[in-house]
Amino acid sequence: MSTRQRGDHVELFAESYLKKQGLTLVEKNFNSRFGEIDLIMLDKSALVFVEVRFRANTSYGSGAETVNFRKQQKIIKTAQLYLQANKKMQQRDCRFDVVSVTLSAQEPLIEWHKNAFQAPSW
Repeated sequence: MSTRQRGDHVELFAESYLKKQGLTLVEKNFNSRFGEIDLIMLDKSALVFVEVRFRANTSYGSGAETVNFRKQQKIIKTAQLYLQANKKMQQRDCRFDVVSVTLSAQEPLIEWHKNAFQAPSW
């Protein structure tokens, strides 16, 4: 399985998990010149920008720990471009979540970090 195929598989797993938690998918893999947002979902009335991270093991930390300040800035800038292009979404509260998926013996372990980071000024 290629890295891209694995990434797609993990994103589908995360999407399915979030749907079971009551979120609704709005868009997948939104790209801008700054980067990509893996999933954009609605949690009731809030618009949620989701970064999905995968780790084969936790030897070097969890996937969530890899979402550093630089990555956060890319996600925030991409989210701003998404909102500029989707005026109807601008009135919603927004948040940034990280879903970390790690392989384990039985099935993948998933950790959902709601409101994992904030945009400086929205």
